[in-house]
Amino acid sequence: MTTAFAFTHDDLTGHILSVAQLNQAVGQLLECNIPLLWVRGEVSNFTQAASGHWYFTLKDDRAAVRAVMFRGRAYAVGFVPRAGDRVEVRARVSLYEPRGDYQLQVEAMRRAGLGDLYEAFLRLKEKLAAEGLFDPARKRAPSPLPRRVGVVTSLQAAALRDVLSALARRAPHVDVIIYPAPVQGADAAARLAAMIETANRRREVDTLLLVRGGGSIEDLWSFNDEGLARAVAASDIPVISGVGHETDFTIADFVADLRAPTPTAAAELACAPRADWVARVQAACTALARAQQRRIERCAQHVDRLGARLVSPAQRLAHRRERVLALARRLASASAMPLQRRRARLDLLRARLEHRTPDVAGAADALARQARALATAMQRAIAASQARLQAAQARLRALDPGLTLARGYAIVRDEAGAIVREADALAPGQPLSLQLARGHARVTVRPPAADPGTDAA
Repeated sequence: MTTAFAFTHDDLTGHILSVAQLNQAVGQLLECNIPLLWVRGEVSNFTQAASGHWYFTLKDDRAAVRAVMFRGRAYAVGFVPRAGDRVEVRARVSLYEPRGDYQLQVEAMRRAGLGDLYEAFLRLKEKLAAEGLFDPARKRAPSPLPRRVGVVTSLQAAALRDVLSALARRAPHVDVIIYPAPVQGADAAARLAAMIETANRRREVDTLLLVRGGGSIEDLWSFNDEGLARAVAASDIPVISGVGHETDFTIADFVADLRAPTPTAAAELACAPRADWVARVQAACTALARAQQRRIERCAQHVDRLGARLVSPAQRLAHRRERVLALARRLASASAMPLQRRRARLDLLRARLEHRTPDVAGAADALARQARALATAMQRAIAASQARLQAAQARLRALDPGLTLARGYAIVRDEAGAIVREADALAPGQPLSLQLARGHARVTVRPPAADPGTDAA
């Protein structure tokens, strides 16, 4: 399966894209921004491939566009168009990526005679939309656990049997009240509207189902009536519309609170789902199936185009034979190259290698010599440092004042801590501090004693 890429503005303008990436981006833009639509035109260049797919051009007097309709949907058309037929197709716009061709991928086709009814349908749709009857804000969600469900349809309609079977299977505990009214005919729309008003007047159901089986646009026209649309919009009871098949849309679908693709689906939506995860898984499976179907259809279209471009096997074999012969000639020419040139080149490279090979043994001897010289220099430096250290220690010991004090000397200091060097600077009674070899002592200066030989007078 092709990987989907999300292209941003920067991706498209800031990088260089390959042609495949460009076509893929354009294809995604077309599919995401142009909805499923109806196109009217004249058929030309119609081709029915062996696979059952239809390829044709849809044109008018001013333009033309290519179209493809795959086998599964072509079977449901009911006729095979011919060149010149005027038809209306319901299609989505896509891109055939291998060639970059813009095309219509047709899902439904009808003859153009039904265009007037469809124009009336569009006019009424625009009118009611302008009045706000399609506004999602005014719509209500049906009760997830209804006690009673009302069904507005014909007693003879196959849709009624489908609804009753679905409700019995999904929620057998829910009561069903039928409001019978014809679903086709001149007065069908008025009687359907009357039944909706009756259900609102009785107030006996929680949800109303407005259902009918599939049919042509004329068969479903009662559900495009303005009176019925206004009755649905005015209903106080939530209305689920299940008219026709999945691809059928009526005005009642747009006005209803909830639109179901089929009557059976309407019955399923009226009751609480078994579990939210079941609904998510079913939605994922549906999306995967659609993606796979689109991929299969694209591949089928690709196969058809490739089949139209098939080359004759004889031509392909002749081309391959010429290619093999050319390669054989190149191989023979390459093997005949003289070996002497290669040998001379090898000898030259060997000589250059020997010249540039380092002398490992000589370098090892030089390294050993340098290591021995370094060790000798280190020993000499250490011896010189030790000698200088011993000399410094001897000088330090000679200047040590402690050795002088140990010989009986003392350092005399005054009260300020200054060293006293002269006795004449001392005064009687002056306190002094003595620093001895071991400890300190405090003394006081005494006057000198009288000389015994001096006269007392």
